Amino acid sequence: MDVQQLIDLKLKGTSNRKIAELLRIGRNTVNRYVALLETLGSYEELAGLDEADLNHLLTSKSEKSKSRYQSLADWFPHFYKELKKPGCTLQALWIDYKNQHPDGYQYTQFAYHYSQWVNRVNASQKLTHRAGQKTFFDFAGKPLYYFDRSSGRHNPAQVWVAILPCSQYIYVQALESQNTEDIVTAVVDTVEYFGGVTQALIPDNMKAIVTQANRYEPVLTKTFKDLAVHYNVVIDPARPYQPQDKALVENAVHLVYQHIYYPISNMQFFSVDELNKSGIFPRLDSLNERMFSQVNYSRRELFMTVEKPHLQPLPASRYQIKQFRQAKVQKMGCVLLYEDKHYYGVPYRYIGQKVELRYNRRTVEIYHHHKRLWSYKRDRTPGGYTIAGQLRSQQEKKHMVWDHDYFYRKARRIGPYTGQYVSKLIRQYDYVDMGCKQAMGIIHLIKQYDRQRVEKACRVGLAASWYTYRNIHNMLVNKMEQQELPFDQQTTHIPDHHNVRGPSTYE
Repeated sequence: MDVQQLIDLKLKGTSNRKIAELLRIGRNTVNRYVALLETLGSYEELAGLDEADLNHLLTSKSEKSKSRYQSLADWFPHFYKELKKPGCTLQALWIDYKNQHPDGYQYTQFAYHYSQWVNRVNASQKLTHRAGQKTFFDFAGKPLYYFDRSSGRHNPAQVWVAILPCSQYIYVQALESQNTEDIVTAVVDTVEYFGGVTQALIPDNMKAIVTQANRYEPVLTKTFKDLAVHYNVVIDPARPYQPQDKALVENAVHLVYQHIYYPISNMQFFSVDELNKSGIFPRLDSLNERMFSQVNYSRRELFMTVEKPHLQPLPASRYQIKQFRQAKVQKMGCVLLYEDKHYYGVPYRYIGQKVELRYNRRTVEIYHHHKRLWSYKRDRTPGGYTIAGQLRSQQEKKHMVWDHDYFYRKARRIGPYTGQYVSKLIRQYDYVDMGCKQAMGIIHLIKQYDRQRVEKACRVGLAASWYTYRNIHNMLVNKMEQQELPFDQQTTHIPDHHNVRGPSTYE
């Protein structure tokens, strides 16, 4: 390029863009020469030099610039690592650099050269990821497979990928599915692999995590709200249709394809556990120990020195997934955990109100408007009752003395067949309260139906081998008691009399 011609054009006030068009050279080349000429003196002084002197100045200046740049470039890997620490700024690093290199670059050129270097090592300039700040996770688009001996088929395993964006430390795990329980397991295994928790977890908008996607305030499932409380972490799903928000985890997925998927592509596994232990985990360690291409440290080294000290400590106990179920407090002061068919006591003043059961494998907690009423050890005995002694109010004690005789007498007032039916119903249960509760329901049917209809339904019901409130109720709803009884049923019932259960009477 004719440097003298460039100087003449600058003396005329021509812009760099216009000079590039006139001289038919790249604009970046013009910018570079102009910056170099401005360090040598004014354009008027440079215009008086002949071509040989001008070339000598440019050459010597260029060599000096190269040397000064190289001394700065040697610091770049150190700056890159330091900037990941909370509170570190480029301004603070420049001050440290100038203290050791007084003739070094001023801040503007310093920041420019560093940003150019960062772009070459593929680091994002849109987001600055601080140590201990975020964890990104998502599922890989392609599954891995294992052979199921029982079915003789190759079943797909979903592959979970998590990354700490500051150190780019990666965790990978195969799962049976993408349901809530498996995803919770993966999150717990991830934070335990990292040995701590970041301030925020950034998932995609998975149905198991997000019930209602929203750019500004997505709605989380109750299970993941509970998980967030357990680990004292914020769950902040990525924005819908914004792939740049999870670019790092997408890049991690590509690395997983290269360094895990391909090396095990010719191997056969017979379970998800074997796929993890023999296929994924050994190669995951190798991936995290690989050196970055343009810096002299690995993901593991960067994680251990920069990120791990800033992770929040794990809770004392591993998170146990909880289920959530709405229930109504029944008249006996209990709520039913439908999954186990087991009852739990609630303070009597909440009878008739809706509460929420939060339970896992070990415990059952009862909440009313986010206030915890009681906590129990989970009991899976069907038809059983678990009631804390403190909850047995005077009214509940009244219910505790209810027995077979009490309900037989009340049912006998409706009619002899109702009395017999209630007697048989209560006696079929080892746990008397279970039968008494249904007996009360049968007695209360006279509030909805005619007394004669209830009596006739109980007469028909006595032919059954198992007696329940629901049988009588359904019979009345469908008017089945109005049908003619079979001949054998009409004649084989023993009529009610005072000796139905021994010497005592209930009249």
